Amino acid sequence: MTTERSRGWWEEYREILPAALLDLAEVEHHAGRLRTAVTMHIPGLLQTTDHARELLRHVVPGLSPPEIEHRVSFRVKRQTVLFADAPTALVATIHEAALRMRFGGLTVATSQLRHLLDMSERDHITLRVLPSATGSFPGSGQSVFYSSGPVPRLDTVRLGQSHGPVFLDAEAQLRMYRALLDRMESVSLAPEDSRDFIHKLIHDL
Repeated sequence: MTTERSRGWWEEYREILPAALLDLAEVEHHAGRLRTAVTMHIPGLLQTTDHARELLRHVVPGLSPPEIEHRVSFRVKRQTVLFADAPTALVATIHEAALRMRFGGLTVATSQLRHLLDMSERDHITLRVLPSATGSFPGSGQSVFYSSGPVPRLDTVRLGQSHGPVFLDAEAQLRMYRALLDRMESVSLAPEDSRDFIHKLIHDL
């Protein structure tokens, strides 16, 4: 996927991390808008450093301490798309189960929830919570990331898998996942209600 035109900061990780992760950073870098829906983990773009480190330590088997630190630094650099002078818009739908996971213990979990609240106050970030009380919902069990390219034909879907990201770009697949994200957002809480929900979770920890 990398070309001379699109070489970026991720190239410094070329011999360190799997190529699929570099492709992910490139897709995010060129995206005009990002949408994600997750059920078990906080989206990488919204993770704190401590949360990301604990997640990588326990969820990705066999990583050495240096490999974990490379992935943490890579994840943090990916987040620069949200802090640029013209930041990329992000809509994130997060299931309650992901919000209740205490990676790293109480202090790390509380810091992560507060970070989500802070990020949700930014004009270009929309955070929606999908409460457990919703019951069954479309897309349950999936982690979906939709990147809108400079033109529609360059849109990309990433599916989170234990062995790494899987990318889809066929029009029929894009159409299906756009509809899936629409449905998941439609059954989630509104942004203000989602912030109230997270505030209550922090209080209950």
